[in-house]
Order: sequence, then structure tokens, then C-alpha cells
Amino acid sequence: MNNKKFTYKKSGVNIKAADKFVNFISSVSSKKKGKKKFSNIGGFGSISNIPSNIKQPQIVACTDGVGTKIEIANALNKFDTIGIDLVAMSVNDLIVQGAKPLLFLDYISINKIDLSKLKSIIKGIVKGCRQSGCDLVGGETAEMAGTYSKGKFDIAGFAVGVVSKNKILNKNKIKKNNLILAIPSSGLHSNGFSLVRYLISKKKININKNKFLKSELLQPTKIYVKEIMNLISKNLINGCANITGGGLGDNIKRVVPDNLVADIDLSKIKTLKIFNWLKKCGVSENEMLKTFNCGIGFCLIINKKNLNKIQSYFSKDYKPYVIGKIIKGKNKVKLNGSINWNK
Repeated sequence: MNNKKFTYKKSGVNIKAADKFVNFISSVSSKKKGKKKFSNIGGFGSISNIPSNIKQPQIVACTDGVGTKIEIANALNKFDTIGIDLVAMSVNDLIVQGAKPLLFLDYISINKIDLSKLKSIIKGIVKGCRQSGCDLVGGETAEMAGTYSKGKFDIAGFAVGVVSKNKILNKNKIKKNNLILAIPSSGLHSNGFSLVRYLISKKKININKNKFLKSELLQPTKIYVKEIMNLISKNLINGCANITGGGLGDNIKRVVPDNLVADIDLSKIKTLKIFNWLKKCGVSENEMLKTFNCGIGFCLIINKKNLNKIQSYFSKDYKPYVIGKIIKGKNKVKLNGSINWNK
């Protein structure tokens, strides 16, 4: 028997290609400390210091993926933005607790090592980490020929942050008559893509030939870390919510205390072109609100007196605006009126 027939490579796992990829990750994720360049990539684990200026530090951890947005990336053969999405999905959850992102790890499972594709994804992850002020300290790339069909892959991310015990954003800080602010999204972010893809399939749309969809569908998720951490450092917000799967109603009620209600005027929402397009394609308003962010990527709950100061921390495209207030009541959220989809 010729034992050379039985190799790991012939079973679908190319260790040399994987090693090349690890070296690439190390080169793009390493950073300089003084004159010395260092990186945690390639070891068995990563060690990180907790910043010395954090008093009574509390660790916060989050994990997430980007769902079937990866299928849009495959269809358009464009992979340089979904890494940003991956980081955003976790770090935008961290800051809801008031935590500053410290480190990030990724997991990529793929049919076969495709260095060009994987390098694009990692470049996006590194870019997302830099936007978030955290370090990419490790991860795992699994070549799984027997699990994924040709060209298919999935990605997941894991983020760790830290917050001083007295800076944790909890429900107790939210009070009656607090204002609810909406911070615009950059587009779909990373939720609702199964419905988007279903609609595209049913309407037989070739997204490679549709200029509007080609530019909109892979818009990277907005990372809100810089602005929110500035507001937290100034004690300007009482609570916040990352508007992801489940939409505005399901996410904001997660941070509202018992016996209080987020009273929201839907007519105040400034929606975006991609959501207007989905509505015109036949998605009901109720389904839109349950599935998509509808133009709101993040919400703040604040004292009215802080409104102008808070708005000054944001660029024009992401300036927060009032959509409601906190009132007494039950059920935690009340959505009034209707979105003006023709704005």
C-alpha cells in the first residue's frame, strides 16, 4: 500500500496555506510598542493588561457573527467590509454596558483556504479593531472541506471590554422623562439578510447588475465606540441600546426598567434609501420594524439638559435626534404612529 496517498492535504486541509495565512495576520495586526514591534498572533493564548486607570474593573464579553451577509459578499465577490461588520457586532454590544473594548478574537471556518478571500476579511477585522480602539489578539481558522460546500465559509467574533464598576450603564440610571435619541445607522448593518436574500431571489434580481443594491448591501456596520465612550466619560448618558436583530422595539426594551416605558414616535425616524426600497418591494411596516434597524443603529437614553452637548460629539451623518421619551407604564415599549417611508 502506498502510504503517500493518505495525507492531511488530500483530505482537504492544507497546513502550509494555513501557516501562510497566520503569518499574514501577524503582519497586519501587530503593532509597535516603542521601537519594538510585537504581536500575540500564533501563540496558544494572549495576555493583556487591564488599563491602570480603570478603577474596580469589571470585564464584559460579547460574541456575534454577521449572519447571511456573508452570502452577499460571496455573490459580489467582495470581502473587505464584512470583517468590519464582525467587529462592530460585538463591540457595539460591549459599549451598551459602558465597557471600553480591549481585545478581539475571530473564528473563520471555510471549505478551503483561499488566501485572497481570507486576507480581505482579516484586513476588515483589523480596520474594525482600529476603529474600536481594541487589539486583534488571536483567533482560529478551520479548513472544513467535508462540512462546507465549495466557496462557502462562516465567521464569528469575540470581544472583551472593561468598565469601572461605577461607570456601568444599568437600568437604574434610566428615569421618567428621559429623552430617547436615535443615532443613524450606515445601512442594513448585519441583520435581516435572510429576508433581503429571499426577496432578491423571489424578484429574480441580479445584484451584480443592480448598481443601487451593489453599493448598499455591503455597507459596513457603523462602529459607535468612539462617540459613546466620550459620552460615558462625561457622564452624559443614562442608558443605550444597540439596534440589531429584533429591531428598535425588541432591543430598546432590554434596557428599560420595570414600570417604565420607552414611548417612541415612529414618524420621527429618519429612514434610509435601502429601507425605503425594501418597503416598496412589499415588506410590511410591522415586518420592517421587527427585522431591520430601519435607519437607527443605536439609541441613547439621556437627561433632556444634555441634548445639545451630546449632539456636538457626532458628525453630521450620525447626529442623534429625539424620537421619544421615557414614561410611566408597563410593557416597556410603545411604538406610536408610522414611519414616513418617502422622506
